[in-house]
Amino acid sequence: MDKLPKIGLPILFIVIVGIILISKSAVTIESGEAGVLYERFGDGVVTDEPAKGEGFHFVFPWNKIYIYEVRQQQLSEPMRVLSSNGLEIALDATAWYQPQAENLGKLHQEKGEDYEERVIKPAFRSAARSVVGRYTPEQLYSTKRDAIQEEIFIETKKILDDQYVQLNQVLVRDVTLPATIKDAIERKLKQEQEALEYEFRLEKAKQEAERQRIDAEGKAAANRILNASLSEKILQEKGIQATLELSKSPNSKVIVVGGGDGGLPIILGNQ
Repeated sequence: MDKLPKIGLPILFIVIVGIILISKSAVTIESGEAGVLYERFGDGVVTDEPAKGEGFHFVFPWNKIYIYEVRQQQLSEPMRVLSSNGLEIALDATAWYQPQAENLGKLHQEKGEDYEERVIKPAFRSAARSVVGRYTPEQLYSTKRDAIQEEIFIETKKILDDQYVQLNQVLVRDVTLPATIKDAIERKLKQEQEALEYEFRLEKAKQEAERQRIDAEGKAAANRILNASLSEKILQEKGIQATLELSKSPNSKVIVVGGGDGGLPIILGNQ
């Protein structure tokens, strides 16, 4: 009985040490994450093997796994940038990005876990300043927002392509100009719109006048042709035909042949 405590203590110690080692060796990687292995007694960060995927993993207790989120992430960045004429513009933009899973080891080794602060933010800000500096406030306010959004994406992507980060999209949510500049631009746009409306009305009036002129010329030409084709005998014949048609009506009437101008009949009746 005296020997049992002496035997039990080493076993208990071994069990406790085993539990600690197992807890240190077991790593769970959640959904949307990947792990970078660091070998303390090896070559350090493992960069020549794929990152460890989701699930349960065992590693030697003296090694360590650094876990990264590999899903798409969002960086919203309010910035103060200068336009082409030196005016300060407030730009609110968002970048969607994610680390390249196949290069996660290199990202950890060269950039570290705070790669967003070290790499993405500086690249995003630099690209935004460069692009906005090409445009005037009028262009930024009215017609060029989609263009600068695309250009910021292209410029940022060029920087990040060799930084082991994948840029998916850039969105420019808001461009805010100084109040005085904004008011001046709105007045200018309103004046341009009014000028375009006036030109439209003027052009429409010109077209209507031209239509009326062409219509009048057509009628005048038709009258000239008609007058040229009407002789005295034709008019007499037309008058006689009209008289005959009227004489067929049931109303009482007296027809005086040759009593009118040019020898045309005259109809006298009670109607």
